[in-house]
Amino acid sequence: MTMGLSRDDAGRFLPAYVASEKDGGKAIFKADPFQSLDQDGVGALVKIGIEKGRQTRKDLKIGICGEHGGEANSVKFCHKAGMNYVSCSPYRVPIARLAAAQAVIAEKKK
Repeated sequence: MTMGLSRDDAGRFLPAYVASEKDGGKAIFKADPFQSLDQDGVGALVKIGIEKGRQTRKDLKIGICGEHGGEANSVKFCHKAGMNYVSCSPYRVPIARLAAAQAVIAEKKK
């Protein structure tokens, strides 16, 4: 567990934690952590998990599912981190496919 937040309980306080101070919030999170992957914090742990897992098993299939699998920035992060797939709800598939394609194109430009 990284943050220890319950999606069911967070609805009561999370909006204030995401909102900017200008908008009366606390600006603790840049985005809702249930929808967009925190690339600096959680992402660092994900990268460690991928690295350690593949040290043990080179062909380990690694992916992510849920809201993060259909959010463009999270999908791009997953590609950079070396994941094999993302999974999301059907209505988010077009966003995930576009973000995955953009990540591959950006990688090839380097």
